[in-house]
Amino acid sequence: MTDRILLILALGALTACGEPAPAPQDAPPPPEPILMDDRDADDVARADEMAGEAAMSDGDQALAALEAAVASDIRTAENKQRDAFRNPVETLAFFGVEPDDTVVEIWPGRGWYTEILAPYIAQGGGTYYAAGFDPMSNSQFFQNAITGFQTNFVERPDAFGDIKVSVLSQANQEIAPPASADVVLTFRNVHNFEMGGWTAQAFAAFYEALKPGGTLGIVDHRLPEQADSMAEKTSGYVKMSTVRQYAEDAGFVFDGASEVNANPNDDADHPFGVWTLPPISRLTDQNGESPDGFDAAQYVAIGESDRMTVRFKKPLAPEEALLE
Repeated sequence: MTDRILLILALGALTACGEPAPAPQDAPPPPEPILMDDRDADDVARADEMAGEAAMSDGDQALAALEAAVASDIRTAENKQRDAFRNPVETLAFFGVEPDDTVVEIWPGRGWYTEILAPYIAQGGGTYYAAGFDPMSNSQFFQNAITGFQTNFVERPDAFGDIKVSVLSQANQEIAPPASADVVLTFRNVHNFEMGGWTAQAFAAFYEALKPGGTLGIVDHRLPEQADSMAEKTSGYVKMSTVRQYAEDAGFVFDGASEVNANPNDDADHPFGVWTLPPISRLTDQNGESPDGFDAAQYVAIGESDRMTVRFKKPLAPEEALLE
């Protein structure tokens, strides 16, 4: 081994034994350590919050926002009591409602779902349409509902955002600008259209409002498939096969069903139709009479109706489908 190699090895051994190699003369000094006490507490909290948000997927964030909307104190205690039967978090998650979507709710009535959807959509930067009752209707029920919705929701933008009001009726089916909505939702309304004889027109309105690829979400009282179809005209219940037929005739594609709102204790055969059950709990017919042996408690024990929860898609145009 040459003397030169021995010298190099000796110098390496000295460095390994703890003698640091000299730093280049133009190297910057090491940064001063940042002590926690030197940092602003708000900066620390915000940094932690941002790290937590970054760790959540978009789906997780949407679900967290949805859960917060359902738990919000904006909702009335009376409406929250129905959550056990209506399962809003699971239902809206199944329909894939995102906070930045344009959503049309059909006939929101007294606003059970509006209390959840409107703030959820407003805070996410989306758009919420309430496709309500016909203001030209002679129905006092409709007129009261329109007035109540205007007072409780539309005139409270601080709580519910900028609600856009449209109308769905047999004479008016423009519920939102054509092909503008990501999601159209209807909760316990298809049976009303069926009883009124204009279900096909309603589904055509849903289809027109949705973007290609958009979702139609339906919850309704479910009539057993083996039941007489005439019951759909009077009972408030409708068959899943009937709903699917109307949707597919309108151009929709079936995209899935959930049993989240099922109630196996409900056989859909009651003296006053679905209105025998909570939350209506009707006790008499229009003549003020009840059938012999009528026991209201047994219908309260059943709870709210057995419900289908079904999702449809508006197909993409052929050229759009190629990009998927």
